[in-house]
Amino acid sequence: MKTLVAFFSASGITKEVAQTLAEAANAELYEIVPQEPYSKADLDWTNEQSRSTLECKDKASRPQIAHSIDIDNYTTIFVGFPIWWYTAPHIINTFLESHDFSGKIIIPFCTSGGSDLSNAPRDMQKSCPNAIFKTGRRFNFGESKGSVRK
Repeated sequence: MKTLVAFFSASGITKEVAQTLAEAANAELYEIVPQEPYSKADLDWTNEQSRSTLECKDKASRPQIAHSIDIDNYTTIFVGFPIWWYTAPHIINTFLESHDFSGKIIIPFCTSGGSDLSNAPRDMQKSCPNAIFKTGRRFNFGESKGSVRK
């Protein structure tokens, strides 16, 4: 069975970490792309009416994904994202709820300048309760490739 690194990246930082992680783990890479791309204004967390702020406040929000992937052949799946309001963006829940993760190992990882994984693993488990969650990790902006590989 194989390993997958699935990730959502709003600014490219998480993508860079995901690529390094996939290379180090000899894993395949899958980018979780929103059907409706986020604009810079959508990502303005200081604006109470920005798309990302409204989505994070709405616990039922599930942004659509542009294209899917078959996860049947993967046993271990790293799931990466930037931390938004102390958890994973809701598009991660869309991904998790779109597949059967029963018995699969999920290892969350996030990128953030200061926040850690916080509530993300607990929130993610609600979307796929039959998965096996392992301890994840936060990567800082500009994390060295050596650190990610380790």
